[in-house]
Amino acid sequence: MTRNLFVACVVSLVLANAGNAQGTVSSQDSGYSYTRSQVKELVRTAHSPEQFKAIASYFGQLQKTYMEQATEAKREWERIGAGVPSNRAKYPTPVDAARNLYENYMYKASEAGALEAKYTRLAAPNPPANAQ
Repeated sequence: MTRNLFVACVVSLVLANAGNAQGTVSSQDSGYSYTRSQVKELVRTAHSPEQFKAIASYFGQLQKTYMEQATEAKREWERIGAGVPSNRAKYPTPVDAARNLYENYMYKASEAGALEAKYTRLAAPNPPANAQ
């Protein structure tokens, strides 16, 4: 009975920490961690250069994370692709899945980079009138 209780406590702590680590990205400028919902709210209500800088920093960190994941996915794609696959392999083959994962991470990184550039422009002292 005590053993089951101990295991349940350990599992609940691990799941709580995993969920917390998954939902936040830290801002390099302020050292503060934002969740996705906090960034959505900040994007909706931002009006000062400091807020735009925080948003740009969030998206810059997100882009960096996606680029790291893309690098890992590319390594896996190259590792799997080193073998000679059969011509009769069913789609999607592991090589196709690894390539698709790499392309997905690159797409997300480019989106985050574009948003970082947008909010960096908005954080400038005199942002352009058509910076949308």
